[in-house]
Amino acid sequence: MSWVKKYGLSAAAIAISLVVFVVPFIFIIFMAVKDQQQSAQMDFSWPTSFHVVENFVQVIQARDFMLITAYINSTVITVTSVALLVVLSALVGFVLQRRVTWWTPWVDFFILAGLMMPPAVVPTITLMQQLGIFKTIHGLVLIEVAYNMSFSVILFRNFIATIPRELDEAAIIDGARPLSLFFRVILPMLKPVTVTVIVVQTVAIFNDFVNPLYYLPGRENATVQLTLYNFQSQFVTEYNLLFMNILLITIPPLVVFLFFNRQIVAGMSAGAIKG
Repeated sequence: MSWVKKYGLSAAAIAISLVVFVVPFIFIIFMAVKDQQQSAQMDFSWPTSFHVVENFVQVIQARDFMLITAYINSTVITVTSVALLVVLSALVGFVLQRRVTWWTPWVDFFILAGLMMPPAVVPTITLMQQLGIFKTIHGLVLIEVAYNMSFSVILFRNFIATIPRELDEAAIIDGARPLSLFFRVILPMLKPVTVTVIVVQTVAIFNDFVNPLYYLPGRENATVQLTLYNFQSQFVTEYNLLFMNILLITIPPLVVFLFFNRQIVAGMSAGAIKG
C-alpha cells in the first residue's frame, strides 16, 4: 500500500503524459508516412507501406516551395523578435528593479495588463496601416515583441532582484556608466533567465498562428504555421501530405524544447526561489 501511495501519482502522471503528448505524436508520424489511400481512413494503424521520401518531396515542392519560404520568414521573425525581446526586456527589468520611483506601480500595472488583456486586433491593424507596416515582416516583429514583452520583463525583473546592489555600486565607483554597468556587469549574470526567455519565446513565436494570420496576410508572407491553413485547402483528401507538413514544422520546436528543458526550469525557478 505504501508503494502505491509513493509511486501511484507519478505513474498516473506519466501515463497521462503519454496519452496526451506521445500518442498524438506517434499518430502524426504514422499518418505522415502512409500513402493517400490508407491515410484517408484516419485510423491509428501501422502503415502498409512507407512513403517518407515521396511525401516529403511533395510537401516541399507544393505551391512553388511555399514551405521553404515559410521557414525563412518564420526564422527571420523568430530570431529578430527574440533578440529584441531579450535586450529590451532585460533593460526594462533592470530599470524597474533598481530605480523604484512614483511611476513604478503604474508600469507594473501596464505590464500585468499586457498579460491579462486580450489584444485589440482591429485597432492594431488600423494603426499598422497608418504607419505603413501592415503586411510586413518588421511589422509582425514589433507585434511579437509587444505581445510577449510583459512575460519576459517579469522573468528578468525577478532574477535581477537576486543580484546584490553592491555590484552596481562597485561598478559605479570604478567609473562605469549606466549602459556599461548593464551590458558589462549585469547582463552576463543573467544567463540562466536569458536562456529561459530565448527558448520559451522562440517556441512560442515560431509556433504562432494567430498573429501572422491577422497581421501578415499574403502568400509571400506565409509562416510555417500558416502552411497548415494553406495545405488543408489543397490537400483536403491527402491527409498523408498534410500530416507530413505538420511533422516537418513540429520537429524543430520539439528538439529545442527537449535540449533546453533543464535550462528553462532552472531559469524560471532561480528567480522565484531567490526572489
